[in-house]
Amino acid sequence: MNVLLVGLGRWGEKHLRVLSQLGATVWVADVSAERREWAIGQGVDRARAVADFAQALPHVEAVDVVTPADSHRAVAEACLGAGRHCFIEKPLTVSVIDARAVAALARRAARVVQVGHIFRFHPVTATLQAALAADRIGTVRYATGRFSGFKRPRTDVGVTHTDAIHYFDLFAHLLGREATHVSALQRDYLGRGLDDMSLTTVTYGDVPVIVEANYFVPGTHRECVIVGERGALVADYGASTVTLHAGEHHQKGAAWEAIDTGKEDLAARGEEPLRLELEAFLGACQGRVPNPVPAEAGIHALEVVEAAARAARLQRAVTIAEIR
Repeated sequence: MNVLLVGLGRWGEKHLRVLSQLGATVWVADVSAERREWAIGQGVDRARAVADFAQALPHVEAVDVVTPADSHRAVAEACLGAGRHCFIEKPLTVSVIDARAVAALARRAARVVQVGHIFRFHPVTATLQAALAADRIGTVRYATGRFSGFKRPRTDVGVTHTDAIHYFDLFAHLLGREATHVSALQRDYLGRGLDDMSLTTVTYGDVPVIVEANYFVPGTHRECVIVGERGALVADYGASTVTLHAGEHHQKGAAWEAIDTGKEDLAARGEEPLRLELEAFLGACQGRVPNPVPAEAGIHALEVVEAAARAARLQRAVTIAEIR
């Protein structure tokens, strides 16, 4: 399949490697001549490296959009308008309104739009799904997610848009239900006009999930904890580990006791998530498999982002219905 990769930044580099490994004939587009030369050095034919992505559209069947979020709608509309399938890195767009417009155009064009919510393809997620399906911890009571670390802030969107959104989508996927209510605290410590620290409580039905995201905590943190009535699942996406901690609280008379019945390391091994994600996209474009992360999933994740911003501003809980 002929695939156009739009955007050759740090994440675009990884997409180029994986698309090449998957056997795609890759075209690349980037406004930077230096980045195009880099891609040529990685094996891209010089004739397939262009500054204007529109020049390559007649030559490809699908487009992989790895550009700043504020460009996603314009790029997607041009590509879908030309009848091309689109993989769009998360967030799908900057706003829910823009995301709905992209989804509507995809429906009219009868083309695939897959959103890059990569945590769905991580082996840790597969292990968590299996444990939940097997009822290893009983009814889920609540969960937490942490996506933080001392790093360079993005300049197109805030930390909730770029990092917390991973968990907004992940827990909808794991719990099999959409978010209903959102409360949030957000700060712009760097004074950029974009949040750089956020604490968000997202309720999925009757399950509250607390998500932390920031650019300040030392190290790299990609963890989540799912607490059930008979134990907890502790997962680390960075280390690719999942541990089941079994235990319950038992009442004895007027007192309660915490009964720890041990822990078990669960296997969390598999192929590179980005490879699985892009392989699924190519398969969906060819009609071999269903689209695993349709535009509607990207829209809902953005609804949670916008609900969080509104909740932080109004200092009250916001329902997803208010965003819709």
